[in-house]
Amino acid sequence: MSGQLSRPLAQMADAVLRHADGREKTTMARDFAAEWFAARAAGAITSPLEDRDALIGTATPPDFPARPDKPELKNPRDVPRRRPGSREGQIALLHAVAHIELNAVDLHWDIIARFTGTPMPLGFYDDWVKAADEEAKHFNLVSDCLEQLDSFYGALPAHAGMWRAAEDTAGDFLGRLAVVPMVLEARGLDVTPGMIEVFRKAGLDDTVAALEVIYAEEVGHVAYGSKWFHFLCGRHELDPKETFHNLVRTYFHGALKPPFNEEKRAEAGLPPDFYWPLADETPKQARGTPK
Repeated sequence: MSGQLSRPLAQMADAVLRHADGREKTTMARDFAAEWFAARAAGAITSPLEDRDALIGTATPPDFPARPDKPELKNPRDVPRRRPGSREGQIALLHAVAHIELNAVDLHWDIIARFTGTPMPLGFYDDWVKAADEEAKHFNLVSDCLEQLDSFYGALPAHAGMWRAAEDTAGDFLGRLAVVPMVLEARGLDVTPGMIEVFRKAGLDDTVAALEVIYAEEVGHVAYGSKWFHFLCGRHELDPKETFHNLVRTYFHGALKPPFNEEKRAEAGLPPDFYWPLADETPKQARGTPK
């Protein structure tokens, strides 16, 4: 690493979005992240951004990122459900996680490429490059676990709706922060402990270790969303809670579903009064208390 960027960051992001193969996409993503942080360490990128065009630049990202020929993308209701207690069910669950992680790689690079018209502090780019790098690592970890089970990413059909949040919020920076990290990734904090137990009971120790890495690092991604959402609300003198509720009701399709991992959500900067008013149950109902 020379300490200099080979191209502006938005163009790096655009290149990742236009690359189809999952393993190659994540290699490119990790290489670009290493390049960014090497330049940061060398002092080639400083704050404030004195040469924003050269360092961040602009891009016109695709409406939908490049994808491999497989998996076949289907309507969510047409994706078969399998019991996680069977080996086929475990493979299906891991395949779904790999699909989520590959979409997360693109989502995190897309937020960099798509919203360059909004000047942001250097720390914003540090956070999202780091998150995108970790999502690439997560995809590879889960893909490795699939291969240990004699499967691979693309072997099964996958959910076609994963990119919908990006399409819906393509013109709304605050909406993107509200829906992707603060709703969708926060949901991962709720469901991952249960997945870890499925694979622990199955004796798949490598998969348990991979999911524990993902669980720990996803807290940070939700926290980045919360941090920069609050930053932009402050810039525009908006009430964060009210704004969050309005944006989620506008862009998220359906109510939020408890149970919520309140401890990890709090660690990520999401207090209960942000998400419980958007839930399809009250806290008492969700905890089994009589109505």
